[in-house]
Amino acid sequence: MDRDLQQLSIKAGQFLLSRGATLTAAESCTGGWIAKVITDISGSSAWFEQGFVTYSNEAKTTMLGVSPVTLETYGAVSEQTVREMANGALQQAGADYAIAVSGIAGPGGGSDEKPVGTVWFGFASASGETVAVHRLFRGDRDEVRKQAVIFALQTLCEGFAEK
Repeated sequence: MDRDLQQLSIKAGQFLLSRGATLTAAESCTGGWIAKVITDISGSSAWFEQGFVTYSNEAKTTMLGVSPVTLETYGAVSEQTVREMANGALQQAGADYAIAVSGIAGPGGGSDEKPVGTVWFGFASASGETVAVHRLFRGDRDEVRKQAVIFALQTLCEGFAEK
């Protein structure tokens, strides 16, 4: 396991454990990578509920309750979609916090409006807060996905969940 990801996963676990909180992840472009790095940490079952890999629009709809209208109107890689993904995962898992990720990792699939490297993140809490954040990452498919995993976990620990 990548040492940086391992340390970040440990930090996320410590952060959640110190609050008696649990996490769920709804992932599209990261394909379960967030859940993987979290569950690589021994004892993570104490703070990680479950993960959803919802790569297709149909999976986003059936597993997380994302509205087909949202997907048709805004697309899978959008603020609206990740907000619905995060809230759907939170509800389905019964967790305290949810992270949702949807993006274009490449090498194809980009457009002028949404170039390769575009990633939207949704963060939701059981207290009712939902935040969406957009980033544009550089690099190949693997690099974009890794940067997305790092950003998601850092934001959980250092920003969103501390509000």
